[in-house]
Amino acid sequence: MTKETLYERLGGRDGISAVVDEFYDRLVEDETLGPFFEDADLERLRRTQTDFLCEAAGGPETYDAEPVREAHLHVPFTEDHIVRAVEILSETLDEYEVPDEDAEKVIQAIAQYRDELLARPDD
Repeated sequence: MTKETLYERLGGRDGISAVVDEFYDRLVEDETLGPFFEDADLERLRRTQTDFLCEAAGGPETYDAEPVREAHLHVPFTEDHIVRAVEILSETLDEYEVPDEDAEKVIQAIAQYRDELLARPDD
């Protein structure tokens, strides 16, 4: 008997894509984080974030976009911004009734890139 993967428990690409779409809708609407997305290519961000989470969850997709650090060097994120984004992600996963253990795995997949998200060009 094979154990169901996180990817499968999240509903595969379709399930993960739905969560990512809702997550980005919330980011854009957020008073603090929304301004970061004013000139962003949201379609591309949704697609690459979906690929990233699919791969992190054990799916067949591959994240092949620009490395996280390089993709975010122009974005002046602070620790508070990261904390707020994680709160929004957690709320989104909760709305989709993702079990706490699986939600924590999704959050950790992103949280491991904290330093890359906070990097500056002169680092």
